[in-house]
Amino acid sequence: MLNDALYAHIKSLPPLPQSVVKIQRICSDPSSSVSDLTKVIELDPMLTANILKAANSPLYGFSRAIKTLAQAVSLFGMSTVRGFALAGAIKSTIPINMSPYRISPERFADLSLIQNALMVRWYSQVSRHMLEVLSPSAFLSGVGRLIISQEIIKSGKTELFISKSVTNGLAAAEMELFGVTYQEVSSSVFSHWLFEPEMVEAIGGSVNPSSVSPSMSPYAFALKVVQTAVEIPNGVSEQSVLDAAEAVASGGGAKEVFLKAANGFVK
Repeated sequence: MLNDALYAHIKSLPPLPQSVVKIQRICSDPSSSVSDLTKVIELDPMLTANILKAANSPLYGFSRAIKTLAQAVSLFGMSTVRGFALAGAIKSTIPINMSPYRISPERFADLSLIQNALMVRWYSQVSRHMLEVLSPSAFLSGVGRLIISQEIIKSGKTELFISKSVTNGLAAAEMELFGVTYQEVSSSVFSHWLFEPEMVEAIGGSVNPSSVSPSMSPYAFALKVVQTAVEIPNGVSEQSVLDAAEAVASGGGAKEVFLKAANGFVK
């Protein structure tokens, strides 16, 4: 359960831009088409530019430049482009100061993109259907840390949080100061914004996939694996990839498929 400060913070968040609300509506309507999504996004030039920038990241491994929005939607599918759009909208909605986490806003955005790219490359070989939930969720599961970071700064506890996180790890420091995981905060943010229940449950349950419904546990588990591989503030390391791969194997998944997807992410 969220403490009062975090709860009040989430309740005070402004609504998402209308363009994003329309994108949400289109992506949740089975009768909608790629053309419907493209038309809505094209009405927002800044959003279009942000999507094309993200889509052209070398992380996705495309051999040619993606020059048009229609090309991006065709290559990635509606769910991943929706994730790009949501990430851009949230960036303009929530002030980003990640100093308690010892990273810049740009680095935080890069790590979110890396999580999405790894999930897309991995689950394209496992279950493309599950990417409808997993792709945007991987992009956005860290949003709770934006809220936590603001509360740390507001309360004047930045140095205390940094000290505790260096000694005990980020998750332990978050739990000690707020009694909650960042995944649970993220889940509450998306519940506030009326995202679909599947995404809310998958993100909230990714800290403990066995705690959610049997139908959503595989989604929460996949998110936990990617969160293990992409750490804050260090990103992807050989050890984090191995830890994530071992988690895949322990869950009955194909370890070699994950390792192939993660190839090239370690810098």
